[in-house]
Amino acid sequence: MLKQLSGLDSMFLYSENSRMPLEVSSLHIYDPSTSPRGIVRFKEVLATIDERLEQAGIFHRKILEVPLSLDHPYWVEDENFDIEYHVRHIALPKPGDWRQLMIQVSRLQSRELDKTRPLWEAYIIEGLDNVGRLPKGCFALFMKMHHATIDGVSGAALQAAIHDLEPIAPASTEFEPVIRDLSGSTPSVAQLFARGAVNNVTKSARLLFGLGSAIPRLIKAKLAAPAEDDAGVPTTVFNRGRVTANRVIDGRQFELRQLREIADSQPETKINDVVLAVVSGALRKYLMAKGDLPEESLIAACPLNIRSDQSADADNMVSMMNTPLCTDVNGPVKRLQAIISGSRKAKAFTEILGADTLTAVPMNLPAFFASRLMPPLMNLAVRFDAVTFNTLVSNVAGFQQPLYFCGAEMVSMYGMGPIIDQAGLFHAVFSYNGKITFTFTACRDMLPDPEFYAACIQESFDELKAAALTPAKKKTQKKTVRKKAVAKKRKA
Repeated sequence: MLKQLSGLDSMFLYSENSRMPLEVSSLHIYDPSTSPRGIVRFKEVLATIDERLEQAGIFHRKILEVPLSLDHPYWVEDENFDIEYHVRHIALPKPGDWRQLMIQVSRLQSRELDKTRPLWEAYIIEGLDNVGRLPKGCFALFMKMHHATIDGVSGAALQAAIHDLEPIAPASTEFEPVIRDLSGSTPSVAQLFARGAVNNVTKSARLLFGLGSAIPRLIKAKLAAPAEDDAGVPTTVFNRGRVTANRVIDGRQFELRQLREIADSQPETKINDVVLAVVSGALRKYLMAKGDLPEESLIAACPLNIRSDQSADADNMVSMMNTPLCTDVNGPVKRLQAIISGSRKAKAFTEILGADTLTAVPMNLPAFFASRLMPPLMNLAVRFDAVTFNTLVSNVAGFQQPLYFCGAEMVSMYGMGPIIDQAGLFHAVFSYNGKITFTFTACRDMLPDPEFYAACIQESFDELKAAALTPAKKKTQKKTVRKKAVAKKRKA
């Protein structure tokens, strides 16, 4: 099957370099004791993943560049697809603790994907024998994909493809690769040039139309924005200069129920507000300890799903919303309340602007210009401090029921995202089966002590929970829940 990358997907390829590959990853941890056999063999893993690839064709497609970058690249079937290249088996050295796991994951995240092959890799990691909160004998699946292949929503759908809702063991413990006909999908150079000529005319027309509708929206949104929004983005250790190719990763897991309770303790509060408050408190603690906390509030960029339906098509369909983290506010509850106010203003601004306005140019800029403009534009952004946020916070809601892989129950899930120059810290927040994980990916030179920042996340959550859920507030919260229940019964 021949499929062209969208303009936005292509931008992820044009914008990256060896220091900042734009790749997203997830770490799944499983308890094999739930498997009918009590263990999971690597051959079963290979067989399961190979069988499920048909549910997401992107797994066996590679990039085909158009000569002279006269058009955006295409996905074509990899005639030499080898599942055993993409799925690998490693183990932690003893004692196999959490820190060792994070170091291994950081190294894997730092490696650039081979663009001559399908843009994904998976690693089965054994030896998790000394992670206190995990059952003995657990193993992990670390899966890395290029951002050109997925966004958060489509990524969740792809993850669902390899999991079951029941602990079903693979039918066989032996691995026999699925035979696929992957030939005959590559067009000729003449066909690529012919398609490119048509696409460039079409995209140019769409670009002019998109700019014509976007400019009035930008003016209207700018006029509606409060004057204090022009204060600019402060600079921290995460925003000074270029990132290196080395990554650090760590994170913490909490009960999703507790975040809901914190949200219920404040009027018109959503879980995402609480997520931002936890990140804000952690950043405030870390930067204060480093003597690097700005007087102004830090800004978070939050991805927005702009799909018009509920499909999870593999193309990226994402825009961005900038919202203040209110790191200049002392006190966890006051900070949460300030974040609620700030995020409402940011959403109002985004609604006026239109979430798809920011994607009008990358979606429709002809490839010849996009591929040549993006590298120098990225360099200019560093030179003139043009990045409009301090950190990125991606919050993705996952399945709230147990998932199984080869019969093993998934007990935890963590996410990792790409970092860019002048924005060397990424927060991925995933909820799954009553748990929620906060995971950060950072440039090692900008954040050399990941264990300390992970501790800041834990302390930020603990302080917010203690301040928001005092006995008096818990009592008020219960009354509110009872009133809502009575109101629902009356409506029924």
